[in-house]
Amino acid sequence: MAALCSEFGDLVQIKKQLISVISLCKERGLLHSAKWASELAFALDPLPKNELPPSPPFTEEDAQDLDALTLAKSYFDLKEYDRAAYFLKGCCSQKAYFLYMYSRYLSGEKKKDDETVDSLGPLEKGQVRNEALRELRVELSKKHTAGELDGFTLYLYGVVLRKLDLLKEAVEVFVEAIHTLPLHWGAWLELSNLVTNIEMLKSLSLPDCWIKDFFMAHMYTELQMIKEALQKYQNLIEAGFSKSTYIISQIAVAYHNIRDIDQALALFNELREQDPYRIDNMDTFSNLLYVKSMKPELSYLAHNLVEIDKYRVETCCVIGNYYSLRSQHEKAALYFQRALKLNPRCLGAWTLMGHEYMEMKNTSAAIQAYRHAIEVNKRDYRAWYGLGQTYEILKMPFYCLYYYRKAHQLRPNDSRMLVALGESYEKLSQQLEAKKCYWRAYSVGDVEKMALLKLAKLHEQLNESDDAAQCYMLYIQDIFSCGEQLEHAEVSTALRYLGQYYFKNKLYDEASLCAQRCCDYNDAREEGKALLRQISQVRDQIETPSADLFAPLSNNNTPVRRVSPLNLISFTP
Repeated sequence: MAALCSEFGDLVQIKKQLISVISLCKERGLLHSAKWASELAFALDPLPKNELPPSPPFTEEDAQDLDALTLAKSYFDLKEYDRAAYFLKGCCSQKAYFLYMYSRYLSGEKKKDDETVDSLGPLEKGQVRNEALRELRVELSKKHTAGELDGFTLYLYGVVLRKLDLLKEAVEVFVEAIHTLPLHWGAWLELSNLVTNIEMLKSLSLPDCWIKDFFMAHMYTELQMIKEALQKYQNLIEAGFSKSTYIISQIAVAYHNIRDIDQALALFNELREQDPYRIDNMDTFSNLLYVKSMKPELSYLAHNLVEIDKYRVETCCVIGNYYSLRSQHEKAALYFQRALKLNPRCLGAWTLMGHEYMEMKNTSAAIQAYRHAIEVNKRDYRAWYGLGQTYEILKMPFYCLYYYRKAHQLRPNDSRMLVALGESYEKLSQQLEAKKCYWRAYSVGDVEKMALLKLAKLHEQLNESDDAAQCYMLYIQDIFSCGEQLEHAEVSTALRYLGQYYFKNKLYDEASLCAQRCCDYNDAREEGKALLRQISQVRDQIETPSADLFAPLSNNNTPVRRVSPLNLISFTP
């Protein structure tokens, strides 16, 4: 923390740097980077007039290109990219050259997106490419070799390489761009999309600048290292960025990723109070409302965003979630398709559309949607998990295993992935692996309370009665300890098994308790009564002293194994 404070010691200097980079990004049409820097600058105290940074130096080349640049920028702002490029051709200044190349790049992207939307259904696998990329790469490569690219043009070169799937070269160029111009957030963000694991992150040579902490916090969130991410963001808040809506939104996303839903919802509500017209991240907020089945709140959010801007990707995703919660899956899929027409690289929309097709039992469409999501971001565990579920429906366990493994690698401590893996191993008769998965799922905090049950049933099938009893016992204690309803699906199954288990091992008091509890459940009542009759008959024949629950089983026919006591008396039906 001390090191961080020294980096952030001069918040006035940071504010000056942000004001300068906002101006540079705006001049070049890099609106998202300008917005990010503006939001951060807004979170810091205003500067007095005499502290405001001076305008960047104006060169002879800038003066020569001024008229063409002003005209081209006006066309660029109206998305007339070809027209902007035409008037910038032959300009010499760095600023004009960047805008010239960037206009050509965006023109190609716009044509590609238009063609994708016009000629293809949302799930068609199209080979539509940005035709300008190869030419841009050749030109930028020559300039790069000659050392003539500034920080912004290096960033554009990296984007071109990434689009051409030359990922190794792209990473090197983005790192170079960051060293040349550390304050351009766009370059850091592009680099973050190419970092696949923590080892790769550690191997990067990054400049020692305050913005690196924002990048590392973002990367930790992306790599599901949520504890580290939250610590970084907390440090940033303490360093002086407590008013930053960007940091609040990132912390909310981090809590969403670890399924701490209440904490995430509280932060999103705080964010909405501070920035009521914000649309960024509202699709994540709607996911949380969906999970909690908060229909009125989700309805309000959807109506609110439609009033602000109904043609934003996030708005379409929120409406899609709203219809999905109302089980109107065709309508939901329609809105996710609309989101993808607005932005074909919208990860959330591809994944959510896959979920909707699953609900509609259209497995082939679901598979295509999930595959698109993975193409956009290979770190999207939801898409890998969705593919696993789809192949499970298709009864293809080898495929399931592959996709669930991928999801588990991305979320090693998510019990849902581990339970799914265990089920796949079980179907492939790899019982030992299945047991490991179920036990691990229980150990990391089983969110769906299914791991112990599945483990118990597996032990039961393998005639490992002591282990099965132990698991059923832990399962019941787990269910009751978290205040779940007694009607929980399988409590009666566990009580039935334990009743028989104790009866076989001549622990009649415990068997009687379990049998009495069975009578609280409709599906186990008759068996409970039958067991109580059996116990009564045995007791009539031989009077036995009350067994000590804590004592190991001493019946010659069963392995000696210590079974923890089951405190059934404290359970209230």
